[in-house]
Amino acid sequence: MKMDEKDRLIVRLLREDARMPVSELSKRVGLSGPSTGDRMRRLEANGIISRFTVDLDLEALGYPLQAIVRIKPRPGNMHVVEDMIMNEPGFVDCDKVTGDDCFVTRLVLRSIADLDPVLLPFHDRAETNTAIIKSSPLRGRIPV
Repeated sequence: MKMDEKDRLIVRLLREDARMPVSELSKRVGLSGPSTGDRMRRLEANGIISRFTVDLDLEALGYPLQAIVRIKPRPGNMHVVEDMIMNEPGFVDCDKVTGDDCFVTRLVLRSIADLDPVLLPFHDRAETNTAIIKSSPLRGRIPV
């Protein structure tokens, strides 16, 4: 699907506030409500918009710390390590990647003391490398 500037603006505005009423969205885009609604349905039908979601404040939920954890499973442990990641609720993101590491994850923590108990079970099956996130100056940018 070829997107024009109005489509890109709709996507950017919905990324900022997925609950924005169509009436407000249409005003900000400069189109009628029905035309804006048609464009939204077309963006959904073409898979550009796949779902509407909620952006949670992890700190308000009691997780003031986040870490990027790179995980390199030991030979024969790829699927076991993947299952371990999936079963640990503190991991909120996980990407399978190329290169030295197989997984790059984002881990939320209530305190730094929670880090070792989460990672310790991995050490028999994988190497881990952890970086505490100081800030996230860019998150979820739309490339359009």
